[in-house]
Amino acid sequence: MSEGRILSGEREIPISAMAENAKRAATGLDGLGIGEGDTVALILRNDFAFFEAAIAAGMLGAYSVPINWHLKADEAGHILRDCGAKVLVIHADLLPALEPAIPQAVDVLVVATPPEIAAAYGLAQSGGAAWYDWIAAQSPWQAPPLADRPSMIYTSGTTGVPKGVRRAPWAAEEALASRQRGMVQCFGMAPDAPVRTVITGPMYHVVPNICGLTAAHYGGLVVLQPRFDAEQLLALIERHRINTVHLVPTMFVRLLRLPDAVRDGYDLASLEFVSHGAAPCPPDVKRRMIEWLGPIIHEYYGATESGAVFYHDSHEALRKPGTVGRLVEGGRVEIHDAAGNALPAGEIGEIYLRLDGWPDFTYHNDDAKRREIERDGLITIGDMGYLDEDGYLFLCDRANDMVISGGVNIYPAEIEAVLIDMPGVHDCAVFGIPDEEFGEKLCAYVEPLDGAPLDAGTVQTYLKERIANYKVPKVVEFRTDLPREDTGKIFKRRLRDPYWRKSGRNI
Repeated sequence: MSEGRILSGEREIPISAMAENAKRAATGLDGLGIGEGDTVALILRNDFAFFEAAIAAGMLGAYSVPINWHLKADEAGHILRDCGAKVLVIHADLLPALEPAIPQAVDVLVVATPPEIAAAYGLAQSGGAAWYDWIAAQSPWQAPPLADRPSMIYTSGTTGVPKGVRRAPWAAEEALASRQRGMVQCFGMAPDAPVRTVITGPMYHVVPNICGLTAAHYGGLVVLQPRFDAEQLLALIERHRINTVHLVPTMFVRLLRLPDAVRDGYDLASLEFVSHGAAPCPPDVKRRMIEWLGPIIHEYYGATESGAVFYHDSHEALRKPGTVGRLVEGGRVEIHDAAGNALPAGEIGEIYLRLDGWPDFTYHNDDAKRREIERDGLITIGDMGYLDEDGYLFLCDRANDMVISGGVNIYPAEIEAVLIDMPGVHDCAVFGIPDEEFGEKLCAYVEPLDGAPLDAGTVQTYLKERIANYKVPKVVEFRTDLPREDTGKIFKRRLRDPYWRKSGRNI
């Protein structure tokens, strides 16, 4: 069997060489004061350095903290301060815009932006070889690795600004067994059968993160797609004989939109396992993917906080259209009404779940919020749904305002907090409405001050200067009489519901 490799564009690195770089980086991070339980922030696109830095942090018993590189300076600065990062590893092209928000005490290590990423995003070549010059000056780390900690992923969770999901190490035998079962069942990755995979999504998200790092750890072939492109993905599958890939429903939609002649022009016979999750998948989209690729489509349901607690395969998807699956081994679930009572099959309520053996977590610096979402040992991520008589879970709605657009969690409160400070805005409401490609898109209703000359373009420009572009509402409407509850709070559901009724779905 050939040695595992990581590929990106025309570049490649053997996994053994990447591991050696990680050992040298661990020595360097130790010299910068990184120890057990500390945090190393990564503001990197998918690149070899992402693997090297994350693995190096793990050797020292530290947490790697991947940060969404789309964020503006204030947003990224909040996470850097909140996680207490001592070191930041960042691509050169991202540094100028974010540098003003980096705390002075943070040591910054710069990675040259590679040519395939620069080409994918229309960037000028930037940076030198600072990261690899720094690595070359270190000797390999010799001490045994400390307890392996999962990456600390920041998520909006069920409320407010992003919170770091700080999980206990993968130390206990039960936890390691649970992780391995999940990787095999939900993602088609087993330690004794190294996979050939493409990482299509950014590794600051939990599933691309764990899939990329696990595939490398198992010694497979890991191809990094610099930016998702549907036809390019098909070409990569054919060229590298890819057998396992993780996608999100938006990617399904884009693949299905390719002309039949394009889709039929690529040899995809090597594909054995396609997994998806992160957002609801319309049953018709799932059916069309199965008709195209065969019964190799697998779906999981869970969250950064919970792990994958539900799973189903293609045959179950066709038999139970719209389900997100049944409990995996070790999974537990209860459906609760507003009073906290457990509901029987067929009745809609808030979903509380847990995966036994999965290491427990807290929200970094906000343990009170972690305790708020727990009931009788189970946790909720705010989704509403029901179990059918066979134990299959169906999602119906969300108990909170979180929007999932293209598989990305967005919390409207963040956007409203910025928009309410815009000159001329009296009040506002942001929520999700249906979108054929992304599942949901953001809509903002704005109540202007009397005489304020506001329009949609002005609002969007104001927001783009202050928050990540993907958080900027695609639709902006103006009302002088936003509906309000008795408390004075805007009645979002009255604004939101008409859009969803027209679509025939609730989530």
